[in-house]
Amino acid sequence: MKSKHSNYQNQSTNKTPLSQRRLKTKPVLTLIAILFTGNILWFILWLWPDGDKDNGGGEIVATVDTEEITKQQWMAAMESRYGKETLQTLVNEAVMKKAAKKNNIEVSDKEVDLEIALIRSAQDTTDTTIQQLTDEQLREKVTAQLILEKVLTKDILIDIEEVAQYYEDNQSLFNIPTTYRTSIIITESKEAAESVQKELNDGSDFSVLARERSLDASSASLGGSIGYITTDQANIDQSIQKAVKGLKANEISNPFVMSDGRYGILKVEEVNEGKSFTYEDVKDHIERVLAMEQLPASISPEAFWKEFDATWFYGESQNSH
Repeated sequence: MKSKHSNYQNQSTNKTPLSQRRLKTKPVLTLIAILFTGNILWFILWLWPDGDKDNGGGEIVATVDTEEITKQQWMAAMESRYGKETLQTLVNEAVMKKAAKKNNIEVSDKEVDLEIALIRSAQDTTDTTIQQLTDEQLREKVTAQLILEKVLTKDILIDIEEVAQYYEDNQSLFNIPTTYRTSIIITESKEAAESVQKELNDGSDFSVLARERSLDASSASLGGSIGYITTDQANIDQSIQKAVKGLKANEISNPFVMSDGRYGILKVEEVNEGKSFTYEDVKDHIERVLAMEQLPASISPEAFWKEFDATWFYGESQNSH
């Protein structure tokens, strides 16, 4: 969800046509859905009680006045709200892996690297989902997404001339600029920024100070993280672009004045040098994306459940999804 209060961003509109943006943004949307449901289920399974008070089910996790909320009530509510969707995602991932093995479908590290580069270059800085992933988690989710797309499109043939034409029409999508994984602390005045800078110089942790001192609520809640940004990104304050350009990995900027008169301090966590992908680099990627667009609306991983004898806790047939 886009925050209405992310004041480090300008109100500039992205001028890229929707037909060109779709290739980059589609993997992100599906990845977010997989991530959200997968993490919820892990959390449920980690904490789910046995129902026995002696095993923690009756533990009090909250009180409202004199009314108690038990751990068992909490977990039951989470299961009822997220359990079915999350379990369905896990079954789908397992079924897709079986289907991939049966059809000799593999995902290479090179393919994962390409998808991650496209995701990061297309990232909306107001979307915090990708920012919360470790590199390992991101690679796992991208791999799962690639398996899904390859299985679903395995019988679809795309005209190679259409692929080549798409590359010619959209080469800007595959010229990935240098990206900086960046965090920010925003203060009301120069004095406040200098105070933060002194604490940083004395050894204070940047993410802790961001949570305590930064005026931008959306990034402060993430330890200051604003994700991967570029020096020519339309929706980023130009003062941030200028400051980040002179930083190396793990460097912290001096306080600088922003366009709204407030002050910022940046920390660059990681620098990913820009890269231009050739037609051969992205040919398979484009074929898969175009094939996904040709899939009927009714096709889904659940269509493979019967083939691999998949059953689940909710007792419904795979054809009911």
